[in-house]
Parts: sequence; structure tokens; C-alpha cells
Amino acid sequence: MSAFVNPLHPAAHQVLQTDAVMARLIAAVGPYALRPSSLRSPFEALVRAIAHQQLNGVAAERILARLRALFGGDELPSPQLLLAADARQLRAVGFSHSKVAALRDLAANAVAGVVPPLDELNALADLEIIERLTTVRGIGRWTVEMLLIFQLERPDVLPVDDFGVRNGFRLVYGLAGLPLPRALAEFGERWKPYRSVAAWYLWRAVELARQGLLPRCCRRPPRIAIRVLADKVTRSSRPAATRVRAQAARRVRRSSALPASAARSRAPRRRGSAAR
Repeated sequence: MSAFVNPLHPAAHQVLQTDAVMARLIAAVGPYALRPSSLRSPFEALVRAIAHQQLNGVAAERILARLRALFGGDELPSPQLLLAADARQLRAVGFSHSKVAALRDLAANAVAGVVPPLDELNALADLEIIERLTTVRGIGRWTVEMLLIFQLERPDVLPVDDFGVRNGFRLVYGLAGLPLPRALAEFGERWKPYRSVAAWYLWRAVELARQGLLPRCCRRPPRIAIRVLADKVTRSSRPAATRVRAQAARRVRRSSALPASAARSRAPRRRGSAAR
């Protein structure tokens, strides 16, 4: 898919190809070709992430361009300048009230050292980075995971809440529905220490399927046992009529296993339930 080959690919392929389904996907896609994003400070990367939330890329980049122009430069403002900016100015360039609050909290955390410079961030483990940066308002785990994969080039991050990763897994592993995040995390243990690479291949599977190019070997793999989204139905979330029918069916099943004398003693009560 690309002439660029990420240097991680030989070691990652050796691990991932022990999974027969992933091996077929790798054969269909080709070498791991993720290009890391240009290095930015963590503060700048998170400003950009906030700007892009719930917007298409073009609209977000326009807002960021107006933000740079507001401060008279080609770079995004420093945390100190952003913290000192009037909220009305930030609203005028296109940020919503919630995004202005998130930007101010990000700037305050950068000044306080909670959001550290890049060299300090590089010294932290993945989970330490996630724990620190998700304390910032408006920054969730998924945003930090994208930073870890695409900018810090961490090889072992599996974003189990990412729709593309879950959908790619559904397509390649023959599921009837999207896998539950926890189930996907458990399954992904076999891909350590290259779960970022596995995620990249699952994203590519979605692209191939959208173009009608996902090979048959990937479209019809052996089904595996993993909990999917369709199974996530709790008793409290079922409609009342469905719960009543399910309860009645359970009573009938239990009574069918009773001795005849016991069944006769419960017949009147059971008949009333069945009639409903």
C-alpha cells in the first residue's frame, strides 16, 4: 500500500503472524507502513486534538490558522499566552465554549508541568502518559492513544475503543457484531508487544473492505468465540415486555424439569403466567 516500510515491521510480523488470521491480513496489506507524524510538543499536539474534536479536518485547520493569526505568528501560542487570552477572542476564532474551557485547562496543566515537554514525556511509560494527560479537561484515553501511536511511535498500544479498530477486527475475524472493548483487549494480548502494529493492520482492513478489495481469505475467516456488542444487553436495558416474556419462558423451562407431582402442584400459578 506504500513504498515506505516502517522499521518495526520485521519483528512485528514475526509476532503477529503466529495468529493465522492476522497473518492472512498482513499478506493482503503488505509491510507495516505507518508514517509517524511530525514531532510536536505534547502541548501543541493536544491543542490540535481539541481543535479537531467533532469537526472535519479542513474546518479544524481553519480554526487553528485563525488561532495562529490571533497571536501574530506561524506557531500556535505558548501555554502562557493561551492562558492569558480573553475567552471572547478564542470564541471568535471558532472554538466552542467547551473547547475554550478545555484549552484553558490544557494551558494551566502545561504551565504546572502536568503536561510535560516532549523529552520528559518520552521518558514515561504508556500508562503513565495516559494517566497524566487524561487529567486534562476534554482529553480522553483515545486522544492520548493516538498521540502515543502516531507521534511518540509507541509500538504496543491497542485502542480498543476506536471504531475503526473494532470494525476491522469484526471484518477480519468474521464476527456478527463489533467486539466489546474488554473482549478485544483480552484477545489482543497475543499481539504483544506490537499491538500498535496490529491496530494499523485492522485500520487497513476497513479501507480495503470499503474499496471492495478485502480478499476472500480475510472476508470469510473461521469464526472465533469473542463477546460482541450485540451481546451487551443487560436485564435493566431490556423493554419491560421482553423481560416478562423471558421470565415466563424461564419458569416454563424450570417446571418442565420438575417431577409430575410437583408440576401439578404449580400448574395453576404457571398457567396464569403463561397466559400473559
